[in-house]
Amino acid sequence: MSSSNSTDNNQQQLQYNYIPTEWIAITFLSLFGLSTFVHTIQAFRSRLWWLFPSAVFCGLLELTGWSGRLWSSQNPFIQNPFIIQGYRAVCLVVAPTPLVAANFILLGRIIRRLGPQYSRLTPRRYTIIFVSCDIISLVVQGLGGGVASGSQTSQSQANLGAHIALGGTVFQLVSIVVYCALAAEFLARYTWDRPVRRSVPVPNEVLRGTPDKRLNRMLQAMLVMTIFILIRTIYRVIEFVSGWNGKIISTQWLFNVFDATMICLAMFTLNVFHPGIYLRGDDFPSPTSSEGTVREDRLQTTLNTEKAV
Repeated sequence: MSSSNSTDNNQQQLQYNYIPTEWIAITFLSLFGLSTFVHTIQAFRSRLWWLFPSAVFCGLLELTGWSGRLWSSQNPFIQNPFIIQGYRAVCLVVAPTPLVAANFILLGRIIRRLGPQYSRLTPRRYTIIFVSCDIISLVVQGLGGGVASGSQTSQSQANLGAHIALGGTVFQLVSIVVYCALAAEFLARYTWDRPVRRSVPVPNEVLRGTPDKRLNRMLQAMLVMTIFILIRTIYRVIEFVSGWNGKIISTQWLFNVFDATMICLAMFTLNVFHPGIYLRGDDFPSPTSSEGTVREDRLQTTLNTEKAV
């Protein structure tokens, strides 16, 4: 019996190097559950269906991961929690990735509203390029988490999983930094009225939109969300560099503060500053609609005036 307990204890040490605190697991389960529920209701009410594979999916992954941690906190020396810990490692590693995609989509919508001519990329390309990067990051991080959490006794396999997850996390960090740089350039060009090109690629887009209070608050919320996600991503990079059983990953409060708290704050920020409220009316009419035709005529008139001058 003591030999069996010793083996299970070693497995627990391989996974966490500590026993997760029960009340912390319950707290984050409650917070992520509340935010996910609110996101679900908000997505249905605003009919923003892209929030389901982004914010809602992020919340579901966090709930699955924290369920595993709660189980381990209550039963640290039995085998079953280690089965779900395979999902724990994968879920909590990749959970924020869909939330990052939400930020990418939001920026594209804001660019379309204020004026695509000020952006280096079109709104459509923003969505395609950065969401694709997000999917790649999710797959690589999930693969790394699966390899590491699936290893019962092999330290080398656990470290291999950490290195794979590190590659996916670094790739995500680079994509976020590039996204921030392009967003900053867009806002600077819009503020100084220095477009990248003199014409817009889609005829029914506005020539230059005017931000109202709601849009400004949405931009501020996106900035706050990006800061939270950046802090979490940098923490994960440092964590994986130290190894799957290194000092960083073995320190519970670091994970609770720089991973769970950051993503929880990012999710609630999007709850409070929801795009269904702060970006209402951002969908422009199709090119075949009458209003779209009027805007196309105005665009052509403006371009002809520029040529004449």
